[in-house]
Amino acid sequence: MNIVFLAIVLVSVAVAGVHEFTAPGGMEALGTQLAQSAQDAVTLGIGLIGAMALFQGLLRVAEASGLLDGLARLLRPILHRLFPQIPPGDPAMGAMVMNVAANMLGLSNAATPFGVRAMRELDRLNPVKGTATNAMVLFLAINTANVTLLPTHVMALRAAAGSHDPAAVIPTTLFATVFATGAAILFARLGARWWPTPHPNPLPQGERELDVHVPSPPVGEGQGEGAGWKSALALLVFAAFIAATLLWGRAISPWILPVMVAGLLALGAIRRVPVYEVFVKGAKDGLWISLRIIPYLIAVLVAVGMFRASGAMDLIVAPLGRALAPVGLPAEAVTMAVLRSLSGSASFGYLAALLKDPAIGPDSYLGMLVSTLYGSSETTFYVLAVYFGAAGVRRIRHALIAGLLADAVALIAATAICGWLYR
Repeated sequence: MNIVFLAIVLVSVAVAGVHEFTAPGGMEALGTQLAQSAQDAVTLGIGLIGAMALFQGLLRVAEASGLLDGLARLLRPILHRLFPQIPPGDPAMGAMVMNVAANMLGLSNAATPFGVRAMRELDRLNPVKGTATNAMVLFLAINTANVTLLPTHVMALRAAAGSHDPAAVIPTTLFATVFATGAAILFARLGARWWPTPHPNPLPQGERELDVHVPSPPVGEGQGEGAGWKSALALLVFAAFIAATLLWGRAISPWILPVMVAGLLALGAIRRVPVYEVFVKGAKDGLWISLRIIPYLIAVLVAVGMFRASGAMDLIVAPLGRALAPVGLPAEAVTMAVLRSLSGSASFGYLAALLKDPAIGPDSYLGMLVSTLYGSSETTFYVLAVYFGAAGVRRIRHALIAGLLADAVALIAATAICGWLYR
């Protein structure tokens, strides 16, 4: 991350300096954007406090009621193949399950606290503090390309832009994210061979005790009995839910968040969990995590803001747009793909501008393509900053490469499916 951060800043200053000789004012704009990006990062971090506290509280209730352990057992045959390093029944597995489920349902605000919790639990198992493990890299790669059933934000924006079928983006997004997730897993696995984990240094006795550990229930020998058919049943339910989202996605999406909150609290009450006290305790953890993330957000968003303001991004996007236009990938789509990896707010604003443009509209080929691109990829740099920042990871190994390659596969898959259906 040190090299990435430094390279983006140096390239931005160099490009702005060259532009200063042809169009004075570039360096002044760069300085203004630098300060504005730092302010925006703090605003974003403060804005995360509410969502982080809410969902950390809900996560603590779900954990106390045994839901996370139950989900982890149900998905154990599948997740154990992806994360064989994680012991059965470990809290990290439950937090990852909740994060993946929230991402699948388009609940990005809910997914982030679960992901932060998962990354911190993975760091508890990390023998080399400050360096990303294979499990961390794989988990982050999956997050950048998570299979998405309900791209709720895109559907809402398409409806506001006057789309005749806001939910039309559901099948295209699902198609793109399935391929992107498969690619993310592949790239993370291959990269682990090229960027091996360093050997752990012995830690002084008692230092590991400083890590927060949530005791997990003992796993008996017979716990795995019947797991195969239960996992198969879960996959069937998942397939049925996919079919339901294709048919009634627009009607289902408003129910998801309220039902999830009420359901988790009701489950805690049924299991005789003091839901209020447990929720407040988890919310306190969310406040502390949000404050810890802010410095990492400042570093990443300042670098990204400088990269855009200097014109360096345009130097990359413009030639790519001209080269890829003949294969159905116009410059606007390339810009969306690049912006999506760099900044969530910038890419969302750009998507809104394109969908509201009368010459494009939400239901055209370009409108469907940029909608699918937004819903099928993630702000990779933001995820890196938040998740690794929360765990204190500085050496990210191949995480950035795996995430960006997954974004590229999402771009290819989105272009293919939108071209097939709408061009």
